[in-house]
Amino acid sequence: MQKNKRPNLVSLTTINPDGSHFVLHPADVKGRFTSYRRIFGILLIAVYVLMPWIPINGAPALFFDVENRRFHMFGLTLLTQDLWVFFFALSGLGFILFFITALLGRLWCGWACPYTVFLEHVFRRIERWIDGDATARRKLDRAPSSARKTIRRAVKYFLYLIASTLIAHVFISYFVSLPRLYQFMHEGPLQHGATFTIITALTGALYFCFAWFREQFCIILCPYGRIQSALTDDETVVIGYDAVRGEPRGKSTDPNAGDCIDCTRCVQVCPTGIDIRNGLQMECIGCAACIDACDDIMRKLKRPEGLVRYDSTKGLAGEKRHILRPRIWLYAGMGLVGLFALGFTAFYKAKPVFAEVSRMRGAPFFVDPTVVRNHFQLRILNKRNQPVSFEISLENPPAGFTLSGLDGTLTLPALDETSRPLVIINDKKNYTGPTELTLKIEAQPGNATIRQTLKFLGPNPNQLKQ
Repeated sequence: MQKNKRPNLVSLTTINPDGSHFVLHPADVKGRFTSYRRIFGILLIAVYVLMPWIPINGAPALFFDVENRRFHMFGLTLLTQDLWVFFFALSGLGFILFFITALLGRLWCGWACPYTVFLEHVFRRIERWIDGDATARRKLDRAPSSARKTIRRAVKYFLYLIASTLIAHVFISYFVSLPRLYQFMHEGPLQHGATFTIITALTGALYFCFAWFREQFCIILCPYGRIQSALTDDETVVIGYDAVRGEPRGKSTDPNAGDCIDCTRCVQVCPTGIDIRNGLQMECIGCAACIDACDDIMRKLKRPEGLVRYDSTKGLAGEKRHILRPRIWLYAGMGLVGLFALGFTAFYKAKPVFAEVSRMRGAPFFVDPTVVRNHFQLRILNKRNQPVSFEISLENPPAGFTLSGLDGTLTLPALDETSRPLVIINDKKNYTGPTELTLKIEAQPGNATIRQTLKFLGPNPNQLKQ
């Protein structure tokens, strides 16, 4: 990093005095946290890419079929009327994120956030492969235009474009099945303008963010960094600098100096351009690059590691820590309640079938010489990824009521739906006026039972006796 851009607590390192973008070139770093983080990032990318390919109960593991309004999640199929279940998913996951933040700070940002994962483990790897280490990249930036520089830039940005396009296509495959997406690609963009437009816009946004905007998204746009300050306290485990041990800074040969030799190695490797020695800052994403960098210097100086480490503010100050405190239990409890409610509602309350009965248009009832008839329309949808058989009947009907129009067992293929006319008949001699009836729909397999209350209408009973 250039000396005139030394980080401070007054202004952002990534913004020049004139408001322009100062391009960061984080130095390479090796260490245990960097290795763990890279392995974890590769696993997350693999999950992201493979999820639309893994079939569970006949559908991709995670597939939001917007066109047919069916949402498949790890074997569970939900319809639009079941989306209330997502309230518990969002609330549960939200409080779990609060729990992680209150306990471990912005660990999510540095280790699991999709933006960070793609930036650090895809795009920065491409940049380092093409342009070299941080020193070589800064030198290339300052170099005058030449054929070599132009070719390198062209190759790098072309690979950025390819990576952005692939990420966008994988994302769309969560909403359009892979076979259909492959079909769309063969038929051409003009045949599927909406899908092509979305992929193009998403590719452009990804290219802009990862090729130029980069860490500014985390610093300027992402709201999570602002929320962090409300969720953390002096007991939260964050990345910090042990000022008690490190100060005063000085040369390694100075007996009066602390362990920090002011080599600025922790600053050079920071992906957001901060100096961790200035304390916890909003820009810190908890990636632990500064820990590995400082530990490497300490090993070379034969000094204890951990001058920069994961610890709470109290721990860094030498005070007693209380990691498990009331807010931790509160966030964990609320998160588990939300996830438990999600599981209960998804598997016990969200039925594997959907059925609704509506009265047909026209006259509300019909009177024949011997019976009174009501006509209904029955719509049934099989949400299972296997055929389901339905038995439709009136549950404990009063004397004289019979069901017509659905004889025997109705079988629907997987994820299929049908509409059938339903006629309820009552003998004139037994008709006593409007009557509430219960229509019972039993589905097998699954032992799912749906009951619908219907109101049987007819003329004034006294008119029938005349």
